[in-house]
Amino acid sequence: LWRDLTAREHLLPYRTSPAMLARATRRYSSKIPAMGSRSMSTYSLPDLKYDYSALEPTVSAKIMELHHSKHHNTYVTNLNAALEAYASAEAKGDVAKMIALQGAIKFNGGGHVNHSIFWENLAPASAGGGEGPSGDLLAAIEAKWGSFDNFVKVFNAKTAAIQGSGWGWLGYNTESKGLEIACMGNQDPLTTLTPLLGVDVWEHAYYLDYLNARPKYLENIWKVVNWGDVSGRYESAKK
Repeated sequence: LWRDLTAREHLLPYRTSPAMLARATRRYSSKIPAMGSRSMSTYSLPDLKYDYSALEPTVSAKIMELHHSKHHNTYVTNLNAALEAYASAEAKGDVAKMIALQGAIKFNGGGHVNHSIFWENLAPASAGGGEGPSGDLLAAIEAKWGSFDNFVKVFNAKTAAIQGSGWGWLGYNTESKGLEIACMGNQDPLTTLTPLLGVDVWEHAYYLDYLNARPKYLENIWKVVNWGDVSGRYESAKK
């Protein structure tokens, strides 16, 4: 998705590397025929590995249903529409239209990638949610922030301070071989680090349960974090 567009760097208003977004979306895509000799990816809403009610009381069933079936699904629908329009514009050589569509592709593509990671980063207590990190990941967290509790404190403070909507991330820096906390606005995907754990702080992720108390939502979300998934991403990122 992103790599295909940025292969034409002179057309792009965005200079962010798309490699991680392309890797993340690929697992949720299937190929369908497109115009000419090219192919275009179509994306679909991923199934959850747990019921909408499974994360209660931390995240209510109503929030999960709306967040997954409405909000995430809208990103997928709009992404596919934007990609179809882009393919048509490219076939016609309409460079202005191609440039105009890139904002929609970035926003909706980021929304799809971010949420696809988010659902897998969560799990009910019965499936290990909230058990905390262990092994090499815990050691790396402690080496960076002194303790797991201090990591959570720093992560929550930075993420709570995001102006408007966005995401807090724990990521792996492939150059320094270390962990970092990053905050991204809107649905901008994390591309400077390999994403390990993302926490959505758009109001649609918590408002029905926590109203305007974003810090309380952040305090509780750790009760359902799937550290097994985060650890698996960490081990893959190190390879």
